[in-house]
Amino acid sequence: MPLRGNGDAGQAFPIYITVVGGLLFLALAYFAVGQAAATRSEAQTAADAAALAAALETRDRLADQWLENVLEPDSWQDIFDGKAPVPSACWRAHELAARNDASVDCEPDGLLGYTVVAETNDTVGDTIVPGTEDQKATESATAVIEARCSPKLPAEDADDGAPPNLSCKGGEDWDLNPEDLSDLPKPEDLFDVHLADS
Repeated sequence: MPLRGNGDAGQAFPIYITVVGGLLFLALAYFAVGQAAATRSEAQTAADAAALAAALETRDRLADQWLENVLEPDSWQDIFDGKAPVPSACWRAHELAARNDASVDCEPDGLLGYTVVAETNDTVGDTIVPGTEDQKATESATAVIEARCSPKLPAEDADDGAPPNLSCKGGEDWDLNPEDLSDLPKPEDLFDVHLADS
């Protein structure tokens, strides 16, 4: 029986090299896509954290305003509507973004919200896709503050001068006693803070 020559093996080698090269290219392409996705995720995390930080800071300042004016119920609604004189908290957004290795543009979004656009400090990095070595990721987020409570007028038979009580979401009411203000709602009782739906 005649022996097969080495010609077939020689012909298969270029095909093998082509297939391996193609698989290697696909692996590097998937790696580039993964790097880009990870960078975008970092930018989104930075934007979310920064927007929430600014909103939480404002929530705390509004709650402080309410505590300072707890015996002046005529001012309560303005506080719950975000009309109290509270400075912008975008500095907190910048602080949180720096911790997440990003920079941000921050703007108040109405009276009770913040919109943040975050850009990563790091680039996607060197990949087989041209231009990624200088490409950064940019994502945005909006955080909003919502009042959980509203003033509830005292009953008709209440003592004159009795302050309104607070009626809050979830059926939780706060009966305020001007003689004992040791048990008052906390900021999280007065306001919700969350990211707005995209």
